[in-house]
Amino acid sequence: MSKQLQCGQYSFALDGPSSVHPIVMGILNVTPDSFSDGGRYQGLEFALSHAEEMIRDGATMIDIGGESTRPGSPVVAVAEELARVMPALYALRTLDVALSVDTCKPEVMREAIIAGADMINDINGFRAPGAIAAVRDSDCGLCLMHMQATPQTMQQAPSYGDVVQEVIAFLQVRVEAMVEEGIARERICIDPGFGFGKTVEHNFALLRKLDHIRTEVGLPVLAGLSRKSMIGAITGRPVEQRVAGSVAGALAAVAHGARIVRVHDVAETVDALKVWHAVNND
Repeated sequence: MSKQLQCGQYSFALDGPSSVHPIVMGILNVTPDSFSDGGRYQGLEFALSHAEEMIRDGATMIDIGGESTRPGSPVVAVAEELARVMPALYALRTLDVALSVDTCKPEVMREAIIAGADMINDINGFRAPGAIAAVRDSDCGLCLMHMQATPQTMQQAPSYGDVVQEVIAFLQVRVEAMVEEGIARERICIDPGFGFGKTVEHNFALLRKLDHIRTEVGLPVLAGLSRKSMIGAITGRPVEQRVAGSVAGALAAVAHGARIVRVHDVAETVDALKVWHAVNND
């Protein structure tokens, strides 16, 4: 079991005793059409201001996304994604925070690494031709996610025999493919992909078994369920009113073994985790 996650210039203790604080990854969407905050942080000044706010609130990693991956979202051209992501990445490099870029395009991965990205977060599990080669010779962290189908079709009819075991098997195969290419396991974390080709029932089955997934794959787990439809299905709340449900989801993920939580509402999540940590480490 990996004890550290190497992310460029940063090294995080993400596996071990419960005294290890989980990492809070703040979401920075620089897209016009994200499901939760599309268009709010497109301008560079607004993006930088929001990132600074998340850092003040306790985020230790910022995840920059230039392509919406909500169900049914269209594919964005490489040039357009680069035009959205790169100015934000360059502007944020002066801040004392690890920077992740959320992309599945090898061309964007290469440019982001050159610009100093500390992590590449790929919803496609580094399956695109050239994706592993694009990240192999760097020292950045790599988040490998499970997704059934594509963002355009993934929620049309998600189907599994055993969702937990199938997600584990996928992650194991992808991790092995990366290790065979010379990528150190210390650079890799895994994401079961909440909402990416899963029903509400699938999502909660995975949430309950995060520690099992972590143990079986042998790598730290990142959980991203902030404001997603699984929260709305339980609470009956629209996207903009899912803060409390999302914080509860983040706490549940950490309690079940996640070491990184990817969230929109950093301040609320950090406060809740501080209380949870105090209770569990007397």
